[in-house]
Amino acid sequence: MDPNNPWLSRDPLGEALHLLRMSGTLYCASEFTAPWGLGLPAMEDCLMFHVVTAGECWLEVGGHEPLLLRGGDLALVPHGHGHQLLSAPGEVAVPLFDLPRECLSERYELLRHGGGGAPVSLVCGAVRFDHPVARQLVRLLPSVLHVEAASAEYADWLQGTLRFMRDEARDLRPGGETVVTRLADILVIQAIRSWIERDPVAQTGWLGALQDRQIGRALGLIHRDPARDWSLVSLAEAAAMSRSAFAARFTALVGEPAMQYLTRWRMNLALGWLQEGELSIAVLAERLGYQSEAAFSRAFKRCHGVAPGAIRRGAQPSPAYR
Repeated sequence: MDPNNPWLSRDPLGEALHLLRMSGTLYCASEFTAPWGLGLPAMEDCLMFHVVTAGECWLEVGGHEPLLLRGGDLALVPHGHGHQLLSAPGEVAVPLFDLPRECLSERYELLRHGGGGAPVSLVCGAVRFDHPVARQLVRLLPSVLHVEAASAEYADWLQGTLRFMRDEARDLRPGGETVVTRLADILVIQAIRSWIERDPVAQTGWLGALQDRQIGRALGLIHRDPARDWSLVSLAEAAAMSRSAFAARFTALVGEPAMQYLTRWRMNLALGWLQEGELSIAVLAERLGYQSEAAFSRAFKRCHGVAPGAIRRGAQPSPAYR
């Protein structure tokens, strides 16, 4: 990402959306006939989505009333919670991995199931977001996000994308898997954009801070240049505010002090790079603005509860520190 790009510096929220790059875990084209029920397992750190390309079905997520999904609707289950898709409320849900599936590739499957009655077709997926900005944004989403095809505001882009997806999933032409996964990416990002635009919750907290002219600028600078020797004074100057006013407003909007946010941001970047396994700890320390590997390691352990070397060896950050 180019730190000199003036468009990004003027739009920190747009920059956050720009970083919603998904890593596909599993995509599945499904054809069901009533009666049927499908149980989706909990998948930690995954966003799961369901696009109804024809027919209708019910979505049940714990703690929520059953949700009717009609043809053309899109539903996101952003936090990896287990849930069920059903031909009707009360149907028995068969666990996904107990059903035979046709593997079309490493990440794309075809599933057929049901009793021979009314048909419904879906494209479903489970995806991950690698960048810390994206993960933080997804954590703020509601536990279920429903975009209805009948909504006039979203009908054109939703129906156009769904039409392409339906045709590709049905015909399974060469390259169809790639097309379906790319269209799914677009649908998920558009759904998140629509939520940000219409839900008052998206105007508060970290998302609200990104949209604040002064605090959003400071956040954008931290995100783009985490290795810089930022101080409360330099961030306040960049936001054209006094030190005290900036500190109070940053904490009020973001929920934590600016320098604490900076450290956590650096450590979240470090966690992602360590899990990818391509950079040494010494290089990470330098890339994130630390003068020594020891100083970086101490900061990392304070943030994630384990040493960076342990992450490199396959350990996970302590849940108490998430």
